[in-house]
Amino acid sequence: MRAMVLSPHLGLSLALVVMATPVKAETIQVTIDKLVFSPASVEAKVGDTIKWVNKDAFAHTATVKNGWEVMIPPKKSASLTLKAAGTVDYFCRFHPNMTGHIAVAP
Repeated sequence: MRAMVLSPHLGLSLALVVMATPVKAETIQVTIDKLVFSPASVEAKVGDTIKWVNKDAFAHTATVKNGWEVMIPPKKSASLTLKAAGTVDYFCRFHPNMTGHIAVAP
């Protein structure tokens, strides 16, 4: 918290309190069901977490070519915290027709 006294020459002191509210990171859920990422496209910010929830009876991945990979076991979930702005397209390494997109704002 920061206090600032303004214009003491006016015969009164005015204190202005400025409180910075930190931006809370969010968790964005992507469900995997019947070989589909849903929603297929999400918007997020740096610091947000993507949580994939796998409802299928077999494993999937969220894989970025020449980038990261998240293994999502059957009937489980897995998460990734976004570290950089940009856009990424991802797919399941086991089922390449499964695709998703993440737009990450600063």
